[in-house]
Amino acid sequence: MNLSELHGRFQLQQGDFTLEVDFHTPGCGITAVFGSSGSGKTTLLRCIAGLERAKPGFLEINGTCWQDESRHFFLPTHQRPLGYVFQEASLFAHLTVQKNLEYGFRRTPHKQRKVAFDETIELLGVAPLLTRRPERLSGGERQRVAIARALLTSPKLLLMDEPLAALDSKSKTDIFPYLERLHKELSIPILYITHAMEEVMRLADNILLIEKGKLIGNGALLDLLTRLDLPISHASEAGVIIEAKVVEHDEEFHLTYLAFSGGRLTLRREDLPLGAMVRVVLNARDVSLALENEVHSSILNIFQATVLEMMEELPGQLMIKLDIGGALLLARITKKSGVLLDLQPGITLYARVKTVALL
Repeated sequence: MNLSELHGRFQLQQGDFTLEVDFHTPGCGITAVFGSSGSGKTTLLRCIAGLERAKPGFLEINGTCWQDESRHFFLPTHQRPLGYVFQEASLFAHLTVQKNLEYGFRRTPHKQRKVAFDETIELLGVAPLLTRRPERLSGGERQRVAIARALLTSPKLLLMDEPLAALDSKSKTDIFPYLERLHKELSIPILYITHAMEEVMRLADNILLIEKGKLIGNGALLDLLTRLDLPISHASEAGVIIEAKVVEHDEEFHLTYLAFSGGRLTLRREDLPLGAMVRVVLNARDVSLALENEVHSSILNIFQATVLEMMEELPGQLMIKLDIGGALLLARITKKSGVLLDLQPGITLYARVKTVALL
């Protein structure tokens, strides 16, 4: 038995839809539950929450069993120490933010409280909102309050069902830093449903990839993004995440340099402390390939690379998986380019990255 792991095994029939999954994921960090609409993401979370009783079914959260149908054991929802954040913030309209938060806090026995009230308010930045009622909050503010209320129940698992889906672009931008703080500062495991690749790349450590009720991929985000046998590596926004260290700022040219296993990345000047670890995305559509290193080029990020795998995506289009000093990279090119370069696994060439985006 792994005491730091979430393990679920469910089979549930709903009309002509069948959920049949068996997953293991680390008992800390953020695990994205990713898939298209109707794939079974919310049904999976409802099974985990005990809102649906799957038979057969099994669920163990960091060493504690919540369901085991082989023993006819099922912990009802109200006895499961979890927090649940929905697409729409379900706040009590007649209560102030302060009273909404106190409701979540007071329903937890004193001895079971692991999350401090004041620290949660600071973490989610809701102190200026305490005297307001929900109708006077923006969409992003309501979601921050809903997350704070869920945390104040001191959950052992936090479930988030597309918490940004109902927000406009500005509200999403505003709430991202708070979600990242949750990621960095809390030890509570989070299962985060989304169909937005940007949210996966920015927040997740691990991923459960769901398609038509089946688990087709399960593992570390960095690994699954580059598995050419999975649809996630062929999406229009396909790419890789690289975790790199801030090593230098170039004030003359307004640039920032990042170090990673494959060398050094150059991006526009960012206000980041030296030594900070950051996450950047390199999109497959922004990578071109050449057999020789073109020294006289406007592209600053050029790396020697080895072709690992190739796969035809659409007629006339290839996805190339590359190794650059131990880091992985994807490049989307035309089939004609692949023929002209005589690409094949094992060949060494140069990958030219046109854009590096800081997440």
